[in-house]
Amino acid sequence: MNYFKRNKTIFDEFFEHRDMLIIQHMNGDINKKEYLELNYNYMLEKSVKPFERIDSFEKGMYNYQYFNMMAKYHRMVAQDIKEKGKHISFYSKYLQEADYYYNEKDKTSFRLLRFLQYDNVEAYFIKMESVLLEGKLYEIVLKDFEFAVLHSKSIWLLEVLKKEKVFLEGRKKSVIDYYVNEKY
Repeated sequence: MNYFKRNKTIFDEFFEHRDMLIIQHMNGDINKKEYLELNYNYMLEKSVKPFERIDSFEKGMYNYQYFNMMAKYHRMVAQDIKEKGKHISFYSKYLQEADYYYNEKDKTSFRLLRFLQYDNVEAYFIKMESVLLEGKLYEIVLKDFEFAVLHSKSIWLLEVLKKEKVFLEGRKKSVIDYYVNEKY
């Protein structure tokens, strides 16, 4: 019998919630837009801001997820504003915020990869249905961790990956193709 019950950490809750949403999306229970909205709301509800230092895998993945969800959510709102023909100034504001969060996500990816010393990391361009993303979006797989897949279009991060000799030539199907090629 275990008399000592360990309290869940913020990371336990975060990864459980993240994995639950990934599985729901993989099973078709929620679409990409719902996945993004549920993640965004979770981040706001927990109100845990990104960590200043990345000195663990968990902090790095939390920061990546935080910035990625914020970026995608703001881009989704901007697109919705544009499609409805509403205020162009709001559209521009949301796009600028999305770009800010994408940049922070790339910096987080770099800091996490540096923390992991690029061990058991593989990166490559992925096959995209989107003409705008084809040849620009690449995937970074952290092979020691389940569901640890990062994405970027950053040229400077791509150069780092090549310098560290973890970037493979050619294109591959994304390990989460069902997600990256779904529109929202």
